[in-house]
Amino acid sequence: MASNRDFVQYIADQCAGAGEITVKKMFGDYGIYCKGKIFGLICDDHFYVKPTEAGRAVLRTIDLRPPYEGAKDYFYIEDVDDHETLSRLVRATYEELPEPKPKKEKKK
Repeated sequence: MASNRDFVQYIADQCAGAGEITVKKMFGDYGIYCKGKIFGLICDDHFYVKPTEAGRAVLRTIDLRPPYEGAKDYFYIEDVDDHETLSRLVRATYEELPEPKPKKEKKK
């Protein structure tokens, strides 16, 4: 089951306090990015954030689950209505994640 586009937009809006948020469709669901760094996934209308120590410090409760079968555990975010906490979580996670690797130029 793929995620509902309205839910995806709602999550992006809720995280917007952290900076430029974008989403990209990936294999029927979505990757969610802050300023170009992927920090989470939206799968089957559920929101998951990459686990980091900084993110762990922001969350009140920790619920680790794989976003899809065979995946590593991510923080499962059940309360997606708390805009301030989501923005803090995304900012903290963003700061701890490494910069994305530069894309290789395609050969002509």
